[in-house]
Amino acid sequence: MGPAHAPSVASLPRPRGEQRPDLRVLASPAFHHRLANPYTWLLYTHMVAAGGVVVKDYSHRRLLRRRYDLVHVHWPEGHLNDGNSVRALRRVVSALGMLRWARSRGAKIVWTVHNLHSHERLYPTLERWFWRAFIPRLDGYISLSHSGQEAVLARFPELRRIPGFVIPAGHYRDAYSLDLPKAAARDKLAIDARSNVVSFVGLVRRYKNVPQLIGSFRALADRALTLLVAGEPKSDDVAADVRAAAGDDPRVRLHLGWIPNEQILLYLAAADLVVLPFSEVLNSGSALLALSFDRPVLVPRMGSLTELQEMVGAGWVRTYQGELTPACLASAIAWAVGTPRPPRPPLEALAWDRIAAATREAYASVVTGVGR
Repeated sequence: MGPAHAPSVASLPRPRGEQRPDLRVLASPAFHHRLANPYTWLLYTHMVAAGGVVVKDYSHRRLLRRRYDLVHVHWPEGHLNDGNSVRALRRVVSALGMLRWARSRGAKIVWTVHNLHSHERLYPTLERWFWRAFIPRLDGYISLSHSGQEAVLARFPELRRIPGFVIPAGHYRDAYSLDLPKAAARDKLAIDARSNVVSFVGLVRRYKNVPQLIGSFRALADRALTLLVAGEPKSDDVAADVRAAAGDDPRVRLHLGWIPNEQILLYLAAADLVVLPFSEVLNSGSALLALSFDRPVLVPRMGSLTELQEMVGAGWVRTYQGELTPACLASAIAWAVGTPRPPRPPLEALAWDRIAAATREAYASVVTGVGR
């Protein structure tokens, strides 16, 4: 099933004089996830502001004590990233049980497809069982791109039986202060103003290929270059690999650890180019974050990133095929500093009021069955 479109609950006919109650939504997560990733906070803040929807952060207690019209699930595979196998099993079983309980009381279940599998892939057998149990519990799903929808339907063809929607992720201009000039950021980081600066910002996971980025960077002869790597490694092994790749090259600045929101601006504002050398990707909040800070990005030609390039233009998003080589990186740095571009990328299509409205339309279609 392709993207579905339907009238909202508010537009459906109802008896004269009857007041329509707000749609009650329990979201996992909704507002409390703001510091880790403001995506859901931005979505539901704009949705609630528009009216007609009441959104609460998911908890077992809330679900058990009250009936909701819809449960919206983000990152359900996160339970499988728990390093304790017993706890991971317990969390998976509990989550699936609660979804079954919600449906038994009339709630509809919608999944936003951020990933097709857990990042760490610690428990292959448990993960296969989880997806087999999770997918049949859904009443609708949201993909963040058309390529993402194609990928999820290829992986889970049974989703064709329920409504599917393509609603992109929004930009992050409303979530962070954007008023730090490049020169001021470099001064704070003690980086020469004449240096060309490459940045990687975000959680450091194995599939993000940070050691490969560092290796390609170190192969470049230009001693005036600077590479900033800022983010929290998800394991000691990943951290050790990143440090080993950096060696004693003074051009590589490692800031490995949790990055507070006010520091994210610093590492992005200092950059001429943000590089995200993922070995696999479905969607990339990191690319949107960099563009929200008006920084050009270099990304692999895969997943939703080609659609992102089509939307904002090749002057802001540069893609490459295969592995990130030193030659590819050198060419991208020259492109980043030498290509004339407007002050800001065109992200108007990713405004959160538009995304919140489209998500509410998706809710209405699932809850009412109209437009299926």
